[in-house]
Amino acid sequence: MARTTEPVLPLDQPRPLHGIAAARQIESAAAAVLPPHTLMQRAGLAVARLAQALAPHARRVCVLAGPGNNGGDGLEAALHLLRSGRPVQVLLMADAAALPEDAARSLQRACQAGARIETALPERLEADLLIDALLGLGARRAPEGAVAAAIGRTALHRGPLLAVDLPSGLHAETGAPLGDTVVRATDTLSLLALKPGLFTGQGRELCGRLWHDDIGVDEPQRALQAPLARLAPTLAGAGSLLRRQHAQHKGSFGDVVVIGGAPGMAGAARLAGRAALAAGAGRIYLSVLDPQAAGDDGRPELMHRPAAWSDTASLLTAATVVCGCGGGRAVAAVLPPVLQHVPRLVLDADALNAIAADATLQQALAARARRGQHTVLTPHPLEAARLLGCSAAQVQADRLNAALQIAARLQVVVVLKGSGTVLAAPARLPMINATGNALLATAGTGDVLAGWLGGRWAPTPGEDGWLPALDSVRLHGAAADAAAAAGRRGPLRAAELVEAMLALG
Repeated sequence: MARTTEPVLPLDQPRPLHGIAAARQIESAAAAVLPPHTLMQRAGLAVARLAQALAPHARRVCVLAGPGNNGGDGLEAALHLLRSGRPVQVLLMADAAALPEDAARSLQRACQAGARIETALPERLEADLLIDALLGLGARRAPEGAVAAAIGRTALHRGPLLAVDLPSGLHAETGAPLGDTVVRATDTLSLLALKPGLFTGQGRELCGRLWHDDIGVDEPQRALQAPLARLAPTLAGAGSLLRRQHAQHKGSFGDVVVIGGAPGMAGAARLAGRAALAAGAGRIYLSVLDPQAAGDDGRPELMHRPAAWSDTASLLTAATVVCGCGGGRAVAAVLPPVLQHVPRLVLDADALNAIAADATLQQALAARARRGQHTVLTPHPLEAARLLGCSAAQVQADRLNAALQIAARLQVVVVLKGSGTVLAAPARLPMINATGNALLATAGTGDVLAGWLGGRWAPTPGEDGWLPALDSVRLHGAAADAAAAAGRRGPLRAAELVEAMLALG
């Protein structure tokens, strides 16, 4: 049996992300063809090996074991750590008599190996390494009682904290905390199948470094269960900047029109234009909604085209249009001809707010797909909430479902921005992007993403926007990751971000 524990990121190929029901089916199918208790023994061994690799000099290890099979994995890990000569404290936050069969057997094995099982939770967890095996895949409600108290104690721990399968208190599918108490791990070992909640919402923040061990269940066996989503590659692939051929000219790479920049917000449109230029479009036209604003003096390559939305006979019907960046209320008036005539359309920011507030515009947007016109929406959670008629908190509570709802309702590609950006489209399996960090949390970076997407899309007019969106999101986050790796602490300013993406693309 070939097995390995490996880091999940970086990633060069998409990987399936299985929901709770599918992960349970994979586990049940594997257990049915193996001797009893095999999967839990393998899981515990994988946890123990990773624990020793993460903290090779740890003198005190504390395993927090909960009432289910996740606790059984922790008990098996304690057994292997004891056999390797490590002193291990096991805190069982459950009634031993009520443990599931597999976990009860692991408790017996740990006791036979000399483990000291304690049930009283100390005021402070004195350990060099904590192993969180409190709650696993089946957790559906806020932690309570002794388990909640143990999770609270982990907040005081300053050393390595390894979570088994997922941090206790985190929902496996949504990446949302189940309650007010949730483990913040330095490392998480996902067993058997990867879960969507590890990569979106608060999952990335709470999981720390992510590891995976298939515990001997190979990819063909896992592939029998349909995934809920896929994890997008983080490394550059075929979707990066297009290779230019010798005989091509600027007309070979398409035109982008940026419509936005209401009074006081012209900078947003300019940033989008700069990004579209860097992404590879042949010609960029800025159509700024502020009549007093001129072009972009810092980038004279960007051409000023007033009221481009009225040019419905030529420019608008052939170009890729990015609409909404800094558009303010003024953008609502230009949306009807844009929605009617543009073949490839990226809608961002105030264009999304205007559509959310107007049922007629929503109908016009949904009608585009029936005419063979393609649209990509790039909302942040609050803009997504307005489109759905709910709160931003509800969007964040289930980001995958929110993106899928918008995509189905409006027949568009959706890029739901945030930690673990979600890409969704009708009749497509959604994808979660794993690049990026909080260096992007500054004004203008969303305008850069929208503009880059338009510039990446323009040279490939036959595409529906999915691949340009996927590649743009990956590169957008990768630029922030590169800046963080280089020691950057402050925010990555939007104009710098354009150049950073160009350097990586």
